[in-house]
Amino acid sequence: MLNLREYRSLGEALRAALERWPNEVCLIEADRERENARFTYRQFQEAALPLASALQGAGLQSGTRAAIIMTNQSKWLISAYAIFFCGGVLVPLDYKLTAAEELQLLAHSKAEFLVVEYHLWRAIMQTERFKDLATRVVLVTEAPGGADLGGANRWEEFIAAREPVFTPRSRQDPACIVYSSGTGGRPKGCLLTHENYLEQCIALTALYPFSPGVRYLSILPTNHAIDFMIGFIGPFTCGAAVVHLRTLRPEYIREAFTRYKITYMTLVPMILKNLERGLRQRFADLPKVRRGVLNALIATNRALTRRRPNLRLSRALLRQVHGAFGGELRAFFVGGAFTEPSTLQFFYDLGIPVGNGYGCTEAGTVITVNDFKPFRADTVGRPLPGMGVKILSPDAEGIGEVAARGKTIMSEYIDDPEMTAQTIVDGWLMTGDLGRIDATGHLQLFGRKKNMIVTEEGKNIYPEDIETAFEGLAVKEFCVFAANYLWPARTLSGEQLVIVLHPEAGQAISEDLVRNLAGRNRRLLNYKRISGYLGWERDFPLTASLKIKRGELAEQIRTNFDRSAVVSL
Repeated sequence: MLNLREYRSLGEALRAALERWPNEVCLIEADRERENARFTYRQFQEAALPLASALQGAGLQSGTRAAIIMTNQSKWLISAYAIFFCGGVLVPLDYKLTAAEELQLLAHSKAEFLVVEYHLWRAIMQTERFKDLATRVVLVTEAPGGADLGGANRWEEFIAAREPVFTPRSRQDPACIVYSSGTGGRPKGCLLTHENYLEQCIALTALYPFSPGVRYLSILPTNHAIDFMIGFIGPFTCGAAVVHLRTLRPEYIREAFTRYKITYMTLVPMILKNLERGLRQRFADLPKVRRGVLNALIATNRALTRRRPNLRLSRALLRQVHGAFGGELRAFFVGGAFTEPSTLQFFYDLGIPVGNGYGCTEAGTVITVNDFKPFRADTVGRPLPGMGVKILSPDAEGIGEVAARGKTIMSEYIDDPEMTAQTIVDGWLMTGDLGRIDATGHLQLFGRKKNMIVTEEGKNIYPEDIETAFEGLAVKEFCVFAANYLWPARTLSGEQLVIVLHPEAGQAISEDLVRNLAGRNRRLLNYKRISGYLGWERDFPLTASLKIKRGELAEQIRTNFDRSAVVSL
């Protein structure tokens, strides 16, 4: 791989990679049974430089902010590299947000350029706030001929023949603005520097090396902090290849493993759990004798690899299992949310280690990860090289808030010094998660201190951001909480949202109100839905500026009610 300590920016490192491995395959785009595109590093460079030249001609220069809203595909990475080549600041946005939410974050990030897929752009054009879009240049991919693009440019035609000029950046300059949440509420745009990414890549590839011939299967959105690092920056700076799969149908994911001989893949806990269920069912459906033989081989593998993985041994003992994954799989990575230890142990016993990690966007993604020395299903591993982790105000059991410090920690939340000061204290990132460091240096997690949940899909949900969906309810006031924040529980599974309703004086929570509440709840995306409601008879405590004192209200609620008082929706 490249020695990333020699480079000052992502653009510089990626440019060096394209020149170092010109004939190696770097990117494959597959969709169902067909392959849409395949690029060597030289071909990738040849596709990106005309775009970079056109972007420079349109005014994209050092520090210009450029957003991307796209599903996984080759044009995402080509566009990102062209933006970095020009010295721009990338704003990767989640394509699953609503058009109104995309417009909110485009405005908040002050993005001057936008690269977007046609169907997503069409939805944005149809929203009421489209007229307020301040983005100067919009490039639309895969637009059909004759389509009304509202003044936007076709990505495929936005090229220039002249040679672009590479724009250098320093390690402390902004590389990306990544939103950890903020749809409908207070946007949280994490400003991550080039150093944040380069140092994270150095640490991760020291534990899990990539090299030419390694193939990484990408199914998570590239805007996701994990896949941006492990499915783009990491492989590219090591000469490896990324396989983008534009479908999540299980049969095509299975086919991709064998077709492309996949080496690594990152999953969110929900997908990993679904994969476990499928394998368990296939094992259960085997004839009795074959099932007995398989169980004996699994037990043997478990005993012989108890302390450390042995891929050669596991592949020999469980040849058919590993063959179904292409025979070259070294490990899965999982993060973004809590993963059940039993799931991690299941795959480890099959000889498929799962690198279970813990982190957050504010930390440049990963804080700790399991290094398999030894394998521990009950922890989220040890701190990455160069990362400091400590427990604040530990109780008698050693459990307190997890704080992290290192070169991968973001510099700030853009345009929000107050939130930045609350989150980064004396150089330490306050994660809001509760944990304990054991005698071997492994981190164990036990719950959350802050008012938020993380879904099995790896979505960070801040209750404040859900409240706009319930504006106008026939109550005096309401507030949304994470149930584990109201009633602290030492668990990260089964996290739910609860809405607290304070009716007008003399009124009760009526059936009409509940029906209205339930109807609005159904219109939310499944991972944003509240699980139930709680009636409250007193006025909410407010600040001088009439904002709810959420911490004080939560304390009052937990003093008067337990979790059983919540009425399910």
